[in-house]
Amino acid sequence: MKPDLSVRIGPLLLQNPVMTASGTFGFATEYRSLMDVEALGAVVTKGVSLQPRSGNRPPRIWETPSGMLNSVGLENPGLEEFLRTKLPALAAMRPRVIVNIFGANVEEFSQLAARLDEQPGVDGLEVNISCPNVSRGGVAFGADPQLAAEVTAAVRRSTRKALLVKLTPNVTDLVEVARRVAEAGADGLTLINTLRAMAIDWRTGRVRLGNVIGGLSGPAIRPVAVRAVYEVSRTVKIPLVGCGGICTWQDAVEFFRAGASAVQVGSATFRNPRAANEVLLGIEKFLTDEGMRSIGQLVGRVEMEP
Repeated sequence: MKPDLSVRIGPLLLQNPVMTASGTFGFATEYRSLMDVEALGAVVTKGVSLQPRSGNRPPRIWETPSGMLNSVGLENPGLEEFLRTKLPALAAMRPRVIVNIFGANVEEFSQLAARLDEQPGVDGLEVNISCPNVSRGGVAFGADPQLAAEVTAAVRRSTRKALLVKLTPNVTDLVEVARRVAEAGADGLTLINTLRAMAIDWRTGRVRLGNVIGGLSGPAIRPVAVRAVYEVSRTVKIPLVGCGGICTWQDAVEFFRAGASAVQVGSATFRNPRAANEVLLGIEKFLTDEGMRSIGQLVGRVEMEP
């Protein structure tokens, strides 16, 4: 008998726990000829803002040992163009559609949530609170527990759909931010976003990215992400989505054991477009081989003695 791979996050039921990570999968149609998108539990879109954004100046990506720096700058066509040209194709797919949103202030987050709440093709929202808070001196929403809670509460009032909040690791106390966001009404948390990082050409002294500072993703950050999931899972009771350096099914199982109920495959997709499919197949085989009936039997199962 095949194990039950379904996962529930608030009102959202996923056919399995494997998602794509925002910013690494476009709007999904770009990958349809390269992998089986229909097999995934959910597709998380590229970040969407109220108005179109052109993003940062190039270079935008730089490969590093065991990782990748990116400074794309949240380029996207804006909400209206997304609804007109991107959402119809997404809504026709089998996986759940989770729209990643970001704004410059609380009101923009609220407006985005309200508009997307009206769309039958949208199954959930993922709130990116790692973007600059323009209204309050350029501080990232996710770095301040109070601001993080304010954004979450505003979005919660504006939508009945499943609400994920994606947290930044670039904080002093991630657990406190997670606790406040959970109390403010989030159905789940995505852990983690990229780590702030940079690279310099040692010969010329020139910075590698046009924006100087970028976000580090890939296997290099996986131990940080696993630690974040483990610590947060000991405090909050809502589902956690592990994200950060997942390349194989073994990586995903590590996140489940740490306390995640689902996972997102991100930058691994750039190297191997079928990475998410392979992760899913590996998870199912592992559960079958171990005689586990559901993914829930694996979540949080960690031995504290090495």
